[in-house]
Amino acid sequence: MTFYQEMKNFVLGHGAIHNPYLDRFKNGSLTDTDLREFATEFYNFVRYFPQILMSQLVNTEDEQVADELTKVLYSELGDGQTRHRHELLYRDFLRSIGIDVHWAMSRPMRPSTKAYIEGMEHLYSDRNHAKALGASFGLENMAITMWDQLIPGLTSLKTTRYPHMDITYFAFHRELESTHEDAMAQAVAAVQTAGDAGMSDQDRDDFRFGVDAVLRYLEGFWMGLERKEAPDRNAHDLHHHAA
Repeated sequence: MTFYQEMKNFVLGHGAIHNPYLDRFKNGSLTDTDLREFATEFYNFVRYFPQILMSQLVNTEDEQVADELTKVLYSELGDGQTRHRHELLYRDFLRSIGIDVHWAMSRPMRPSTKAYIEGMEHLYSDRNHAKALGASFGLENMAITMWDQLIPGLTSLKTTRYPHMDITYFAFHRELESTHEDAMAQAVAAVQTAGDAGMSDQDRDDFRFGVDAVLRYLEGFWMGLERKEAPDRNAHDLHHHAA
């Protein structure tokens, strides 16, 4: 088994994409409050992700890896079509289920969401390039499985309770995800064949660390939603601001 396949198998078996929250989500078993909590917390990932990617790009020495990261970043920003910028597509989703964008941007994150965003930022900007690349690899290779759980749940909610829900962001991202995976495959290949030795044993250990660390943060994000940890907010406040 190649190192690439070993790491991909690890990602696809991780609790970041196999957990009780996503199982429930896929079945559309969310209350109105659950949906609003998901929508506003996930928005933090959507709007900060380009900044996180940029922090990795400016710290990447390998030019071939930087080329692949640039492709992912350019995709996030709409591939030159500003209206296709992913954060704007997500804003359409928020509005379609009655959530004010300003409120979603200004609401404090849950502790588990904050840990996920800050953890990703720390990993992606790490001066240890193998660790940073591992984090990026882990996130991009779990994405198709994640979308394939989120989209059926949202489609079910759209059919039963939210007829005006705009899920373009999710469907659009799902279509693009294979290109992001390809970019990561090319980046890993570039690192493995760089120089005379390619990736050292230490590089591989650091890469594995990055993969596991980012997925643990993501698993914590989902389980934070499952635990409904919202010490500074209550359902009345949520519905008041989302109306």
